[in-house]
Amino acid sequence: MKIALFGTGRLGSGMAERWLKSGNTVHVWNRTADKARALESFGAKAFEDPLAALDGVEIVHIILSDDAAVDGLLDRILERIPKGTLVIDHTTTSPAGAAERAARGDKAGVAFLHAPVFMSPATVREGTGLMLVCGPAARVKKAEDHLRKMTGEVWNVGEDPRHAAAFKLFGNAMIVTIVSGLSDVYGMARSVGVEPSSAHALFSHFKATNSIDIRGKKMAAGDFRPSFELTMARKDVRLMREMADAADVELHVLPAIAERIDDLIAVGLGDRDLAVMAIDAVSEAAAAG
Repeated sequence: MKIALFGTGRLGSGMAERWLKSGNTVHVWNRTADKARALESFGAKAFEDPLAALDGVEIVHIILSDDAAVDGLLDRILERIPKGTLVIDHTTTSPAGAAERAARGDKAGVAFLHAPVFMSPATVREGTGLMLVCGPAARVKKAEDHLRKMTGEVWNVGEDPRHAAAFKLFGNAMIVTIVSGLSDVYGMARSVGVEPSSAHALFSHFKATNSIDIRGKKMAAGDFRPSFELTMARKDVRLMREMADAADVELHVLPAIAERIDDLIAVGLGDRDLAVMAIDAVSEAAAAG
């Protein structure tokens, strides 16, 4: 198969290397030309003109930095892509931008799909990890065999062109939230003379991620029956801040959480579960359920 890849950063380069090892012909282009040329040692053909990279290709992949970069590329190449060609964008973008590009693809007669990934450079090269995809069912089916060769799991999240982008942002939100929470944990650890590595060892024994599986399902259903009352959570957050304050260690996430809890307690929700933090987000869905 002859593939055009637009974007040869860490993930794009890993994709190109995997396809080349599988015997495909790969045309590559990148805004920084040296990054594309670096793949020639693996057998890719690098192009400085993105239009030239389209010559004879059967499928187009895009993995750039953001909405503006993808839109700018499509401004240059979309009208020159042969009708019916699969154009698969792996870029993490806004849901609205993904929908606009799907509409542009339909108008141009190409088969546009959005397929962002939860993959690292290493897992891209290994063909493991998770790829999301959304779009018309027949179009996804046409691309499915090709996509499955790229990753360990392909999850079709439906036909709405916004949804793969949205689910990717859901996942990244959890990464950002967990990492930010850990920064406060390590700050508290430092305040009492515990090394961050020792503090991290707690999570080999205490499976904090169970909150996603257990409490998260209850939250999504609007079930706020108490097992960890909000007032008790607020007391614990106070103790956390006092521990850090005693050693003049600044926390960054927990103060904002304390404000949110205080607001909910003030409107009479202190006897509900900590999950009530999500009441504004899930109450309508819960009522519908």
